Amino acid sequence: MSLAPRLDLRTTQTLIMTPQLMQAIKLLQLTNLELSAVIDRELEENPLLERADNDVDEGADAPDDALPDRSGDVVEAGTEGFEGEALADLDVPASAIDPEGETRQDVSAEALAGDPWRTVGAGGNLPDEGFEPTETRPPSLRDHLIEQIRLGFADDATRVVALYLVDCLDPDGYLRDDPDDLCRRLGLDADGLNAVIERCQGLDPAGVFARDLTECLALQLADAGCLDGPMRQLLANLELVARRDFVALERTCAVDGRQLAEMLAELKALDPRPGRRFDSEPVRAIVPDVLVMPDGEGGFRIELNSETLPKVLVNRGIYQTAVHASRNPDDKAYLSERLQAANWLVKSLDQRANTILRVAAVIVKQQRGFLEHGISQLKPLTLKMVADEIGIHESTVSRVTANKYLACPRGLFELKTFFSAAIAASDGNEAHSTAAVRHRIRLMIEAEGADSVLSDDQIVKQLKADGVDIARRTVAKYREAMHIPSSVQRRREKLHAQRTSS
Repeated sequence: MSLAPRLDLRTTQTLIMTPQLMQAIKLLQLTNLELSAVIDRELEENPLLERADNDVDEGADAPDDALPDRSGDVVEAGTEGFEGEALADLDVPASAIDPEGETRQDVSAEALAGDPWRTVGAGGNLPDEGFEPTETRPPSLRDHLIEQIRLGFADDATRVVALYLVDCLDPDGYLRDDPDDLCRRLGLDADGLNAVIERCQGLDPAGVFARDLTECLALQLADAGCLDGPMRQLLANLELVARRDFVALERTCAVDGRQLAEMLAELKALDPRPGRRFDSEPVRAIVPDVLVMPDGEGGFRIELNSETLPKVLVNRGIYQTAVHASRNPDDKAYLSERLQAANWLVKSLDQRANTILRVAAVIVKQQRGFLEHGISQLKPLTLKMVADEIGIHESTVSRVTANKYLACPRGLFELKTFFSAAIAASDGNEAHSTAAVRHRIRLMIEAEGADSVLSDDQIVKQLKADGVDIARRTVAKYREAMHIPSSVQRRREKLHAQRTSS
């Protein structure tokens, strides 16, 4: 066999991630806040894009290849809404990007009379032209402590050490650094360092500058005047508290059951992380992406939340005017590139809304029992089941359901909540979802009495009697995931509560 060079011609097929495809995938997995930020950036960079409004220019129009406008359509997910070929109609977006779909609320002068601040939300001016509202940021833990140190530490050397220790605190307010390392860095001996730390531990909030949990709780109890001998013994035996060994705690602290219950109540009222009350992120309201409402005929009405749908249009009037006025080929190429990018963005937004609606419709169809009766009727559902019914890839369903929320009469839920693995049925019937089984285990434990505490084996027997084929180790895993103690610890807790109440 001889080796010689030769020329071959081969044809292969490969999938190339174009920039437009990457943009569509990115938009699909963004939250509504992240999507708004992306749209704002595109509006700044692309002169052919503008926000849709009722009074847009006649030259502003949707892209030629965009899906049809059906902003008023919704999908019915009732008893007949998913029969036969009805699901195929979901390919048409329910809330497409529509220049005519945005409505305005007209506020009359009579409605605003007597309440001038209402004009702020209605597009009017503030009553006091000189007033400029500003967003105030609460002080951080570092700022709060530094202010106290500057006012309360007269000695310059002590103040410098205290300010240094403030920067060594973790977000919980603990001083975790090694004492020997701190002495070396500050040039102090152990007694001098401890003296400064003791002064710092008297600052607000109580419990900061503690070296461990026991010291943090002791500082808060001392600040409240509750750190007596029995409480010191209780803090020294926190492992018995974790095991709920109340008999040993009564013996160690030399108290009876009622006194121990009062001590434990005081202990639970303490804050193990005093620094967390500062530097906390502001609570942001969750805006649902999908709205599900009963339609009055036994089904559900599904529609996208118009407040989370960005409305952008391509202004072809600007494009045509600029192209006719331009004599430079580079300018015309730039305008063509911007027009193509704008068209693709509008189309990607429309496809995103369409895909979210289709996935939500399948979820509502599969989890109808949950919407009507609660978590006990949650059925097993996987990404593959939704992907197969719609005809898309599992990864697309995963991106759609990430950080998207559904609002229904039962509450506000993340779309991921409706997905649950299956547990086989012992009687050969339909499988049970893991979320429903965990809920059933919690209800069984909550219904226990002091004389009828259920072990994991007993829970398994009851579940199998109800048709759930589950192993004991699975019950133990679910119980620990729900932070439910073992049967021995629960029995101790219930017996102690029974003794203290009698």
